[in-house]
Amino acid sequence: MHVKAKSMAVCGLMLALSVVCMVLGSVIETSTLFLLAAASYFTGIVIREFGPFMGAAFWLAAVLLGFILAPNKFYVITFAAMGFYIMAVETAHRKLGASRLQNRRAAFWIIKYIVFNLLYIPAVFLLQELLFGRRITGMILVGIIAAGQIGIWIYDRAYEYVQSHIWSRMRGHLMN
Repeated sequence: MHVKAKSMAVCGLMLALSVVCMVLGSVIETSTLFLLAAASYFTGIVIREFGPFMGAAFWLAAVLLGFILAPNKFYVITFAAMGFYIMAVETAHRKLGASRLQNRRAAFWIIKYIVFNLLYIPAVFLLQELLFGRRITGMILVGIIAAGQIGIWIYDRAYEYVQSHIWSRMRGHLMN
């Protein structure tokens, strides 16, 4: 099979799975974050396998298809933020891998938390009534921001696990 045709076919399958996860997130309400995270992980897989431009095109296509097909548009926005985070992290990983920085791992985690907080903190402050149904103040707001920091650590560890264990096993079946 021609190389471009194969990459397009694999990306098309992953795009379909990503959109199915978004739609299922609207149907199975108890697993919404899990399914949206799974949908966003496909963006990282495409970036690692086919490069950042194909990953950005994949992410944009997933967001557009999500807005067309998913019943809950707020979940598509959440997926878009998760996918954007993964694109930024993968770009930082590529840039740091080529740099001569001594402590790349610490710099990588700092970049991850900066990117996340640039997305998360404004959303918490600006969309309080949409997210929580009312205005939140004081220690509850501090707790929500702290919970987000723990949440991104879990999300990121799960993403690394998917890339290193699950995708590495499935890669041989799809990419050969």
